[in-house]
Amino acid sequence: MKIGIPKEIKLAERRVAATPANVKALVALGHKVFVEKGAGDGSGFLDEDYVQGGAKMLNRADDVWEEADMIIKVKEPLGPEFDRMRPGQILFTYLHLAADRELTKKLLEKKIVGIGYETVQLKDGSLPLLAPMSEVAGALSIQMGAACLEAKNGGMGILLSGVPGVSPARVTILGGGVAGMAAATVASGMGARVSVLDISHSRLSYIRDVMGGRVVTISSNPSNVEEECLRSHLVIGTVLIPGAVAPKLISRDLVRGMLRGAALVDVSVDQGGCAETTRPTTHEDPIYVEEGVVHYCVANMPGAVPRTSTIALTNATFSYALALAGKGWQKAMASDPALKKGLNVYDGKITCEAVADSFKMPCTIMDF
Repeated sequence: MKIGIPKEIKLAERRVAATPANVKALVALGHKVFVEKGAGDGSGFLDEDYVQGGAKMLNRADDVWEEADMIIKVKEPLGPEFDRMRPGQILFTYLHLAADRELTKKLLEKKIVGIGYETVQLKDGSLPLLAPMSEVAGALSIQMGAACLEAKNGGMGILLSGVPGVSPARVTILGGGVAGMAAATVASGMGARVSVLDISHSRLSYIRDVMGGRVVTISSNPSNVEEECLRSHLVIGTVLIPGAVAPKLISRDLVRGMLRGAALVDVSVDQGGCAETTRPTTHEDPIYVEEGVVHYCVANMPGAVPRTSTIALTNATFSYALALAGKGWQKAMASDPALKKGLNVYDGKITCEAVADSFKMPCTIMDF
């Protein structure tokens, strides 16, 4: 198969969808890999590294898209990339279609085979291609939240850990999944007072056991969410419904009632965000203040640490990329139910139920 690795064009996105080692393995199996020049620079992988792995380097993104049967990316296609797509081309990347009507429409018009990392799902309900980036984003959320609390950024000017004689900050984490767990680990390790809210009692029990009582676990309901947010210095939103728009757990009125100079980091922003005051920001301009609360809502948080993120992501995605390239997408999905769940669109039809529900459109169930 001909595989294309274009350079990411999202603002300040420095990750790349394949490492030179990935390319070498694909070429060894007889595949052709086309990499746009400079695609790996932001993650510390040079063009010559890809050449040594057997890739053919191309100067223009247009040429990469034209050559490839399958495009592997990190982030969803943006405007300039829409016209590069062609019918039947496989697109393997984060799509987050439920929060992006325009992209969904374009993929349907172009009859793309769109496979979203974020909806590949194992039998136990886990999301193996979302997990590594959720873990990075969760850990980063505390780092970024701490910066939001600095006075220079509009925060109330407190230290998460506190110091002897001064109480530590209160941190509330909405969602006890991979991102929430990573956030709780970092925040508690810094000495903050941490509360984790989730709707799953079994998940809360697991977190309590793993964290050794270093965090408080609370059942998530509107009353408890309100109580915890109102008294917290830092709120982290990590709620997720696979493939669907994130539920709005934090109303504007609730944000208005939070401590002045408190911070809100919405990790769920890729799926629309869990607060009514959330709007996507960039690494170049990540912070805004609304209703007296400092918001950090960068839609590609792991891009802040591209080297770590690229290696973590490709460790997870590469086996699926190999299967798609080696078997073709239909046979690969027929032999792997988890990968089949990753199919979001095909031949002008929506094939992911959560995406279809978000737009109130019909869903076509693929039978392989």
